[in-house]
Order: sequence, then structure tokens, then C-alpha cells
Amino acid sequence: MDQIPAIIRVFAFLSFLTIGGGMAAFPEMKVQIVQVHHWLTDDQLVHVYSTGQMSPGPNMMMVAEVGQLVAGLVGAICAALAFFVPTGLLTFAVGRIWNKLANWPWRTSIQKGLGPVAIGLAVGGLIIFGKGAITGWVTIALAFVTFVAVMRTKINPALFILGAGVVGFFALR
Repeated sequence: MDQIPAIIRVFAFLSFLTIGGGMAAFPEMKVQIVQVHHWLTDDQLVHVYSTGQMSPGPNMMMVAEVGQLVAGLVGAICAALAFFVPTGLLTFAVGRIWNKLANWPWRTSIQKGLGPVAIGLAVGGLIIFGKGAITGWVTIALAFVTFVAVMRTKINPALFILGAGVVGFFALR
């Protein structure tokens, strides 16, 4: 229970870094969760993030799992609320203001500028995540085959997850 204030501070802060999606917050999430607070190891964070990607609903619900691992059910609830409420309220407020600025000349320029920033943040997070998840030739092959297949086919991603689980079971013990 003594970790609850820290959980709230960390996840409320991370909440504001998710421009471009949850992966945009991953580099700082790793710093806070692994290096600063030592709540999880690098491998545990990669695992929790990966299972969040597979779960239904927002992939960033993985913050609840981190909170649960650190401080039980109360930690899970606090982490989820701290992560989703601040940006939810901010998004609501900005959305209302944005609609009022429909004829503002800078609106289109801002929209065009935010897209590349969101992509850059997401790619930066992906690279940090990849450094923890890609650990040898088997994981390199899995990532490459998955990327090529996703780009060239319409195969359901759940099949990649299932296949990676099978490969992991036999080849990554």
C-alpha cells in the first residue's frame, strides 16, 4: 500500500505521454517502472506489454497489471484510473475547444504537424520495446516474418500470436 502514491504519480505522468498511442509512452514507462522504481524487470515489462497487446480492449490496460503486481487490486485500480482519467479529461476538453476552432487557420497546420510527431514517438517506443523483446535469431525471425506477413496479407493477427506462442514454447525455453 505504500506504493500507491508512487503508482498514481507515475501513471498519471505517463498518461500525458501517449500522443501517438501507448507505445509512445513506452520509453519513459520503462525508465519509471524498471529503472527508477524497480517494480518490474525489463523482461517482465516486455511480457506485460506483450500480453496487453493480445488482450481485448485498449492495449494500455497493461498498466492495471503493473499496478496489480506492485500493490494488488488497489494498485491495479489506481494505475488504471491514473493512466486513463487525466488524458480522458484532457481529450474531452481539447475536443470541445478544437470544434470551436473549426475555421481557425492554424488548425490544419497543427493537425499535419501532430501526425509525424505521433509516428516518431510510436517508432521510438517500438525501438525501445524491440531492444528488450528481440533477444536472438529466433526472435529476430519471428519479428521479421510477422512484419512481412502483416504487410502483405490479411491474416488475422491472433494467428501470429498463437504461432509465436508455439514457437516460443518449443524454441525459447
